[in-house]
Amino acid sequence: MNQLALFVKPWKSLPLPRLAQHVRSLGFDAIELPVRPGFPVEPDHIERDLPAGVRALADEGVRVLNITAACALDDERLYNACAAAGVGMNRVMFHLAGRDYLSAEAAARRQLEAALLLCQRYGVQIGIQNHSRAFVPVHAMGALSLLRDLDPRYAALVWDPAHQALEGMDSDAALDVIAAHLCMVNLKNAYWRRTSGPEAAEATWRIWWTSGAQGRASWRRVIARLRKLDYRGPICFSAEYSAEERVDELIRQDLDYARGLLAE
Repeated sequence: MNQLALFVKPWKSLPLPRLAQHVRSLGFDAIELPVRPGFPVEPDHIERDLPAGVRALADEGVRVLNITAACALDDERLYNACAAAGVGMNRVMFHLAGRDYLSAEAAARRQLEAALLLCQRYGVQIGIQNHSRAFVPVHAMGALSLLRDLDPRYAALVWDPAHQALEGMDSDAALDVIAAHLCMVNLKNAYWRRTSGPEAAEATWRIWWTSGAQGRASWRRVIARLRKLDYRGPICFSAEYSAEERVDELIRQDLDYARGLLAE
């Protein structure tokens, strides 16, 4: 059975015990915890606060499945804190940062290779998420290029089918390509919404983050393919919605929808 987790970024203002209670009220007992400035656990105090935060959440019945930390990948404090807290994975994304794609990919690969000894020493995995637009990678083929020949115990893919769909690659083909490198699946959904009228000389678009059943990525197809691949790893719900004021309502709906698909 897949572990279902919740990315708790939308509730950054809640103290950890209240956050855990809220997470359980939404139907989850595991989370992805941001370690970022302004959140209950901050990068500058990660060695002290991550183990303490994990304990505080556990006291309320919530497990930290993984973190996403605003720390350099060669910062040994990150790995020491994860090992002390019993957290096995740190999710990261690589931005182009004004570079061309191949240069950015080469820079990301150097960061990963430099971190491998720390991953091995502390037993921590780096999960690289695909992300649409100015990121490395944007889809499964880019992930394959970035991760080729790296040990998936230490560097693997957090696959996001919504970002994949926004970039136009079929989800079945994507999973075929990256199955051997997969460590986690993100679930959210989106589509391109036109922001210009029909009289515009050139169309303009924006991403609209929506509920699981309404976006370009078919959760039904994604989950069916994961079942065919016998994927038993974690699934994390990103809780990202353009209608931010409805996050609690929509994440409950999405959890029910996904559970129904997983049970088919």
